[in-house]
Amino acid sequence: VQLQAFGGGLVQAGGSLRLSCAASGRTSSNNGMGWFRQAPGKEREFVATVDWRGSSTHYGDSVRGRFTISRDNAKNTVYLQMNSLKPEDTAVYYCAVALRSAMTPNQSQYRYWGQGTQVTVSS
Repeated sequence: VQLQAFGGGLVQAGGSLRLSCAASGRTSSNNGMGWFRQAPGKEREFVATVDWRGSSTHYGDSVRGRFTISRDNAKNTVYLQMNSLKPEDTAVYYCAVALRSAMTPNQSQYRYWGQGTQVTVSS
């Protein structure tokens, strides 16, 4: 499975961005998917995850209420709508395909990873 993430960019604090991650090569529609991020000098952290049907979601504490994860299995694509962005949201955002159909915040439960897209939030 190859994952291509896009939609990152530079935005002012309080603004919004929508990230997309398209999977190709092998369908990911039967697998949970997730978004993670890594800021400079910090470890990669969990952002959001969705189960294979898109019916269950889970968010990291720092983004809950501001970010929304969704998926379109017909397009093999997962999305991350980011609202009310803060400078501390600045990071490289990665999408990933889970080993199983369930959602999971555990990075070790993900098999395929995208290349990342940069999100920069200015104050």
